[in-house]
Amino acid sequence: MRSIAGFLCVVMSLLAAPALAQSKTFTLAAPPALVDTGLLKFVLPRFSLKTSIRITVVAPGTAADAAFTLDGDGTPVFKRDQDIWHMSQTGTDFTERFADWIMSDVGKRTIESFKADGVAIFSAQFDESVEEEAIVITGDVNLGEQLSLRKCGRCHVISEKNKYNGLGSTPSFAVMRTFRDWDVRFQTFFMLKPHGAFTQIKDVTDPFPLDRPSPISPIELTMDELDAILAYTATIPPADLGAPIRSQ
Repeated sequence: MRSIAGFLCVVMSLLAAPALAQSKTFTLAAPPALVDTGLLKFVLPRFSLKTSIRITVVAPGTAADAAFTLDGDGTPVFKRDQDIWHMSQTGTDFTERFADWIMSDVGKRTIESFKADGVAIFSAQFDESVEEEAIVITGDVNLGEQLSLRKCGRCHVISEKNKYNGLGSTPSFAVMRTFRDWDVRFQTFFMLKPHGAFTQIKDVTDPFPLDRPSPISPIELTMDELDAILAYTATIPPADLGAPIRSQ
């Protein structure tokens, strides 16, 4: 009887595990005026990538754990022209974590990296005198180098180890390190064209549609592996592109 009882306890715990995993989520109310800009589709997956917390966007008026509004209710988090968007939340562990992240330097840089037709349209700065915090990057550098060469090296020049294998139309890692927002670009690369068509991040991206499979052998990564690539890339010196060209 004891062995049967023990077996049943194990089975019940295994059945409960998926439910616990699925509960790591919360709802966020946002009006069409914000949703239609595409900002949330750009920002929310990055938060999920780092925390495994999934956010479901719902319409205003729907019972939600957090909300973005223009009515001044909550904390100001970003602005577009004269419109300041505020965030209110219920104070759960997940919404508190999202609030902390979106107000952090990484969250602000992610917001300001979003562009529409090549132009940044949102700002997360309300006090220009505030100094930027140093970005702390963690991850396995050695693993990051291996993954970069294996996963990214078929298109990009990573280092001297594959300097003849990259595509001429894609920038090298050293060139991309010259970008001011290089870290955000790497963190969200799977959302940038053309990567989304052939990249899968475990527990973050949706599976490829059945009618639109990956056109090439897909790149599959976990969040820890992406952090490792970011950590390795941080060790690469930015390319010396020379002095800016001055017009006469």
